[in-house]
Amino acid sequence: MTPRWPSILWVVRHGQSAGNVARDAADAARAHRIALDHRDVDVPLSDLGSEQSRALGEWFGAGEENGRPEVMLASPYLRAVQTAEIFRDAGGCAPDERICIDERLREKEFGILDGLTRFGIEAAHPEQAEFRSLLGKFYHRPPGGESWCDVILRLRSLLDTVSLHYGGRRVMIVAHQVVVLCLRTIIENLGEKEILAIDKEGDVANCAITEYRFDPAAGRDGNLLLARYNVTAPMKGEVPVTREPDAMVAARG
Repeated sequence: MTPRWPSILWVVRHGQSAGNVARDAADAARAHRIALDHRDVDVPLSDLGSEQSRALGEWFGAGEENGRPEVMLASPYLRAVQTAEIFRDAGGCAPDERICIDERLREKEFGILDGLTRFGIEAAHPEQAEFRSLLGKFYHRPPGGESWCDVILRLRSLLDTVSLHYGGRRVMIVAHQVVVLCLRTIIENLGEKEILAIDKEGDVANCAITEYRFDPAAGRDGNLLLARYNVTAPMKGEVPVTREPDAMVAARG
């Protein structure tokens, strides 16, 4: 009988993006808007992000993970797709492995706050800054955007697809920081306080590994159990580890 869940599920945040770099510069200058010339969807990896993605692929290709992904799923955002492609080219999975793009893995949408720094939000939309403070990042939904709950809703559907089609296989998901945290919320049945406490401990590092393994003895039909979270071992000291939030200020909620 095919297991309900993948044998291993790796969830990886994309490599450092050009947006991460631009966000740092905007924060340092106390600017209101992040200097980007294109949509957040089209923000590419930085040179360092490409190095991180290659290091991750070489790590898996060298057998450090006791198996390579048999299924690759990625957010449609360019930085996630590039991470998955470089990972594959570096030997992280079979060279002919198709990368399945799934829009449910996209970055949290920020609506009218898109592209603004925290300084910009406080200046242009002080009511939203106050509303977020009252509601908290888990439930606050900016006009035209999403709350963490909205992201969780679409990811529940994504996990249904993973369960239906990829039982017993080794699966890797390449996505974004909030997606990593929201997947933890679903898989581990965490509440608002629990996941926000994890978030408060620090950012998910670029190209860090979060790993789940299927345990047939966990629950009636078995379950995925967290094996590791936010592991940066593939960088091996040769490629710098970066933990910046994504370019959009609301990337952490």
